[in-house]
Amino acid sequence: MFKTKILLGTNNRKKGIELSELLFPYEIGVCTLADFKDKPEVIEDGKTFIENARKKAIENARFFGMITIGEDSGLSVDTLGGEPGIYSARFASNTKNLNTTDEANNKLLLEKLASEPLEKRTAFYTCAAVIADSSGKIIGEAEQYCRGRILFELSGNEGFGYDPLFEIIEYHKTFGALCPAVKRAISHRARTMRKLIPIIISYTTNIRPFR
Repeated sequence: MFKTKILLGTNNRKKGIELSELLFPYEIGVCTLADFKDKPEVIEDGKTFIENARKKAIENARFFGMITIGEDSGLSVDTLGGEPGIYSARFASNTKNLNTTDEANNKLLLEKLASEPLEKRTAFYTCAAVIADSSGKIIGEAEQYCRGRILFELSGNEGFGYDPLFEIIEYHKTFGALCPAVKRAISHRARTMRKLIPIIISYTTNIRPFR
């Protein structure tokens, strides 16, 4: 039995699993939008990660009446002027409103970097997250980063998105090749959520247990 359960405003179950593993020691359960049939369509028209995260948190919290984390994350490649950035999930799409597959996004990224040597393939992940209470009031937010570089080919089967291309230089491995425990310790998402965990714990202390 969890002390409480919160909603992560994403349809990406893998993101939900990552957050669940971070919050499990605190007896806080996590569900995602993928667990529901009826849900609001949040238009991600913000100009920054944090703006999109706020929209996801507020609109989903009001719709479900649950404490909600709105999260927006993506990859920025220095030599591409920060692309794909907030359009990371839609990089290979013909429209900025429709997500495409990880395979298509990775393929396009490799094509754009085809002529770049390793030293010019530096990049960083950003994760912005916002917590809203059940009424939609923002009670906390954070944004953290993780730096690395883009390899010339995929490596590893762990993670999702650009993880098989994103190498953590100190480990000489991509997020796709690192064991999940290491990724949970150093990733942009883990760093952001660690900033928010004390807020979640403090806010949920007096909430009755979720069954």
